[in-house]
Amino acid sequence: MGFHDPPASLLVRATNWLGDAVMTTPALAGLREALPEARIVLLARPLAAELFRHHPDVDEVMVYERPGRHEGALGRLRLAGELRRRRFDGALLLQNAFDAAMIAFLGRIPERAGYPTDARRFLLTLPVPFPPGILDRHGIRKIGVAGHPEGCPDIPDHAIRAALAWKNAYAQRTGAELYLVTQFCFEAEPIIRWDQAIQAAGNRLPIHIGIPGLATIKTLLGHAKACGIGPSMRFLTRQAMNVAKLLTVSAPDRLVTALGDYQANHPGCGIVTAHIYPLGGLKKSADWSYAVADGRFRMNDGGDGFTVDA
Repeated sequence: MGFHDPPASLLVRATNWLGDAVMTTPALAGLREALPEARIVLLARPLAAELFRHHPDVDEVMVYERPGRHEGALGRLRLAGELRRRRFDGALLLQNAFDAAMIAFLGRIPERAGYPTDARRFLLTLPVPFPPGILDRHGIRKIGVAGHPEGCPDIPDHAIRAALAWKNAYAQRTGAELYLVTQFCFEAEPIIRWDQAIQAAGNRLPIHIGIPGLATIKTLLGHAKACGIGPSMRFLTRQAMNVAKLLTVSAPDRLVTALGDYQANHPGCGIVTAHIYPLGGLKKSADWSYAVADGRFRMNDGGDGFTVDA
C-alpha cells in the first residue's frame, strides 16, 4: 500500500483511547521517516490530542471536539467542511471505525488509507489488507478483543455485530484464545441484556466485563462523557441529581453483586471475570479489589450490595 504521489499534506486520524494512541507512536515515526517533507496533521479526540500536542513527528494537532461542536450528524458535517477547506492530499486512518472513513470521505480527501473494517471498504481508496498469519508468526495465541455492551458512538450497531461474528469465526478457524473485553459500565441490566443477545446470536467468546473503580460521582460522570457511554451515562445522571452524592466516593459493589447473581443462576452466561478501570483512584480501587478477593466484606441487609471491611 502506498499513496500514488507523496502527499504534501497528510491527515492522520488518531485512535481514541490513550493506550491505543501510545501504541501508534511507532507508526507516526515511520510516517515521518517515509515522508520527511510532508505536513502531518493529526486529528484526535481531546484526550489523545493532548498526548500528541508536542510530538516531534506531528506538525499540527486538530481536535475532534466530541463531545462539543463536532457532536452528532451536523457536527460531523462541520468537521468534514473544515477538512475540505484544508485541502489535504491524503488521509491515513489509524482508527478503524466507520466514522473515521466517512469523515475523510466527506472531507473530499482524494486518497484514504486504512484497514477495510467496520463495513467501510467502499469509503477507502487504499484499503490495507491485514497480513495473514501475522499473529501466529509472532506466537500470539491469547487475544483480547473489544466487546460493546452499550454500543459504540463511533461504530454502527450492524458493524459491531458483523465484527463479533468475524471474531468468533477467527477463533474457531485458528484455535486462538479470544475473549471479549468491554468498556466500563455502571448498571448490570444493560450488560445482562447484551450477554443474552450475543449468546443467542452465536457468541462463544468468554467475556471480561469492565467495572469502574472507586471514584466520586463527579469523576465518573467526567469519564463517562469522555468515553461516550450510553445507558450508564443516564444512570449516573440520575445519581448526580442528589448533589450531596456528587463528591461521595462510589464503589461498584451493587454492580458486582448483580452480575455475580446472574452468573450463578444462568449456566449459559458468557461472563467469566471482570477487570477494573481505576479512573484515577488506583490505590483505592486496588485496596477494594484485594479486600473483595480475600472475602473481607459484609453483605448489605437487602442483599443487593456489600461493604468492604476497613
